Amino acid sequence: METLASVMRRDNRRFKPPPSSSAAAASASAGRAPLVMAFLACLAWVYVAGRLWQDAQTRAVLSGLLQKSTSNLPKEISVDDKLRDLGCTGIGRKIAEAEMDIAKAKSEGYLWGNGTGGTGTEGSGRKKFLAVIGVYTGFGSRLKRNTFRGSWMPRGDALKTLEEKGVVIRFVIGRSPNRGDSLDRNINEENRKTNDFLILESHEEAAEELPKKVKFFFSAAIEAWDAEFYVKIDDNINLDLAGLIEMLNIRRGSPGLYMGCMKSGAVVSEEEQQWYEPEWWKFGDSRTYFRHAAGSLFILSNNLARYININSASLQSYAHDDISVGSWMMGLNATYVDDDRLCCLSAVQEKVCSFG
Repeated sequence: METLASVMRRDNRRFKPPPSSSAAAASASAGRAPLVMAFLACLAWVYVAGRLWQDAQTRAVLSGLLQKSTSNLPKEISVDDKLRDLGCTGIGRKIAEAEMDIAKAKSEGYLWGNGTGGTGTEGSGRKKFLAVIGVYTGFGSRLKRNTFRGSWMPRGDALKTLEEKGVVIRFVIGRSPNRGDSLDRNINEENRKTNDFLILESHEEAAEELPKKVKFFFSAAIEAWDAEFYVKIDDNINLDLAGLIEMLNIRRGSPGLYMGCMKSGAVVSEEEQQWYEPEWWKFGDSRTYFRHAAGSLFILSNNLARYININSASLQSYAHDDISVGSWMMGLNATYVDDDRLCCLSAVQEKVCSFG
């Protein structure tokens, strides 16, 4: 027998209203959402995997190209290693040694023309002179030159005769700062009449260029004449020519001679004073010049003059030409000859020079 409670439950189930359409739709959507998310996740995974694979392939290709390019590049090696690979190191050393030997031989008077050695001219066809005397002069010193030509310096045929005996005398002058002007033309005209000039084409005849003139003089003189000695004198000096020739004849055949009236002296460091030396700081705290021949007259033997000619481009010039020459001689195996007869201001009776 059914109870009242069971009857009521059966009636309730029988008369329960069906679910609404909206609830059914919501239930269906809830069931499809996981499928959509799973599908989208699969697409994303496929996309990412594809990109990673594509990037890996790209990196592999680039790596191969880079490795290929790197292998084709030259290796970075030093110059010494390259020379060693080419077998040039030993050859370069031998060339450097040969150049040093040639420079040394030239400075000692060898390798002149096609000669076979020594300071002579056997086989070279050049006349050997005792001395080349260069008298410094300037554009405004024509009267002094005429005075010399009428006193101790021969002129005309007598000058040629002296050259035949082995002594050359020339007035030494450079070119005007304004090349080809009246100063140059006047010197050219005077030289055509007297033929007693050594014109230094590469030297500018100016006060500030005077210290460099000595390099041009010795270089030009040794290229023009092969002599035992080269003498530089100023144009305010009266010369005992016979006495000088006698002195040099006694010294003939003695290489490496640096002759003159040797002196030293204070270095002037004040710019406004006479004899100012711009390079004063190089001479030490005592500011004293080294031993050198006075600039009014000094003499170099052939090999010393040749050394100046060979190395003129690298030789330091100081404020005065005698200081410059003295500095060059310090580094050489030169024999200093201090002769009172070459001191033009001295009271020695037998001196070969005096101030005019």
